Amino acid sequence: MNIKSLLLGSAAALAAVSGAHAADAIVAAEPEPLEYVRICDAYGAGYFFIPGTETCLKIGGKVRTEGKWYDAYSPDTHFGTLWHTRAELQLQTATDTEYGPLKTNTELRWDWNDGGATATNLLHASISLGGFTVGKEDSQFNVFTGYAGDVINDDVIADGPYELNQITYNYDAGNGFTAVISVEDSNSGKGATGANGEDSTNHYIPDVVAGAGYKAGAWSFKVVGGYDSIVEEGAIKARVDADFGVFDAFLMGGWNTDGKKLNKYAPGDSIGQSWGDWAVWGGVGVPVNEKLKWNLQLAYTDNKTFSATTNVKWKPVKNLLIEPEVTYTNWDSINKDQWAGILRFERSF
Repeated sequence: MNIKSLLLGSAAALAAVSGAHAADAIVAAEPEPLEYVRICDAYGAGYFFIPGTETCLKIGGKVRTEGKWYDAYSPDTHFGTLWHTRAELQLQTATDTEYGPLKTNTELRWDWNDGGATATNLLHASISLGGFTVGKEDSQFNVFTGYAGDVINDDVIADGPYELNQITYNYDAGNGFTAVISVEDSNSGKGATGANGEDSTNHYIPDVVAGAGYKAGAWSFKVVGGYDSIVEEGAIKARVDADFGVFDAFLMGGWNTDGKKLNKYAPGDSIGQSWGDWAVWGGVGVPVNEKLKWNLQLAYTDNKTFSATTNVKWKPVKNLLIEPEVTYTNWDSINKDQWAGILRFERSF
């Protein structure tokens, strides 16, 4: 074999091998485009778009642990220390529609007490659109006026019901005038009773709440009424709030349509006796600085039940609350009183 033939043969062999390798070459697939989470600031801080949708989601909640000494709600409860821990998870969604934002609010609560006692509760679950809200929220008898002070034991003298099903319409004129009307679950059904033991079996008429309010500058005034269709009685509350900058204050009064009876909207004091004809609440809050605030709430009824609560809210860092509170309650009708205290730690997110 001459040199020319050898070179040609070697070249042909190399070409064949090279072609075989080219046929086996792996072509890398192009990466899928990434969809990053987009901020949704149209509904406030914390919302983001759920990927692939136009729905905005906000995730929040809190973890709370607190020690309690005695019980502000019961003169006969004298436990030394009760430790209570709670976790809450809140999911809120919002989507823009031709009728305004379509929103949902879902809140779950888990509780654990000394001795291993646990509880799980669907605290809130509601749908809102165009001023209407349907589902489970606190009664508008409380929500519309505002709760009775910036203290933990604000309802030793109860000012109305909390979690219940409802169909509510809120109106905001944009000039300081607001109004609300709500049809609320009367808790009727087999085995259910009214506030005074009334039989609610086959009861089909819901409870009704209606209110109106006006805010101008540092002052606001609201009035709300609730009708308990099982008891066939109700209550009216009126409230004035003022913010003076260096402190804020409120005064609220309630009237029971039948002072001898309890009803859902005049639920009485913590031992189950009625307000009598009326009840009154008042309070003041003094922000010492951005991290510290002092609060005081006082409440009294026609049946001479008195409650006084004071606390300090300290936020050493953002979203961390440390709150010591002391309550004194006097039940004149049974000639008993009680001191109680709470030390709360709460981290919200």
